[in-house]
Amino acid sequence: MTETPFAPIATRKGMWGSGSGDVSGFGGISRPVVRHRRDVRPYGGWFDEVADQLLALVPGLPDEFDTRLGELTAYVPRECLLAVVRAARDDARLRFEVCTSVNGVHYPDEAGEELHVVYHLLSMTHNRRLRLEVAVSEDDPVIESVTSVYPHANWHERETWDMFGIEFAHHPGLTRILMPDDWEGHPQRKDYPLGGIPVEFKGAETPPPDERRSY
Repeated sequence: MTETPFAPIATRKGMWGSGSGDVSGFGGISRPVVRHRRDVRPYGGWFDEVADQLLALVPGLPDEFDTRLGELTAYVPRECLLAVVRAARDDARLRFEVCTSVNGVHYPDEAGEELHVVYHLLSMTHNRRLRLEVAVSEDDPVIESVTSVYPHANWHERETWDMFGIEFAHHPGLTRILMPDDWEGHPQRKDYPLGGIPVEFKGAETPPPDERRSY
């Protein structure tokens, strides 16, 4: 497997500086941040077999996969999503029978693709895992629901909508699942205000998050 070069968007450094007394080495970390890397063939192992089968079954699916950390991620346009999950579930060479998780991610600095939905698929037949990632914009945050293929994704999609404001078209009941029904906004977006109320504990008062010092 050969990596396609991607320019780092930032450098992540350790939380503590020198002289802090930290002996873990965490303070000396300096790591480039690279998002959504695409690898080039061959990927190795069963990754090429799964990628080739998906590409053969789903017209229009781009050949864009990432194999970091020994896991296979397919970057899927939203118009291809239902075709991909149906193929992944039903094809004998794939057989990803279970969608174990659906979750959202917010990248406010990625213009036009600020919101991402990640689907984690499991093949019990072949003992394999596949991740699908779909990106949409904050202005048009609509993705087709996968509940017609994986009915138990119902609750995961509701939570993703509740926390990130990503709408799942044709979901059977897209309502809040964690926050109260009358809650305004979506708390896991990175531009969501911290807000809060002060908390008193044993005579000491902790200010709300938006009034605490920045780390």
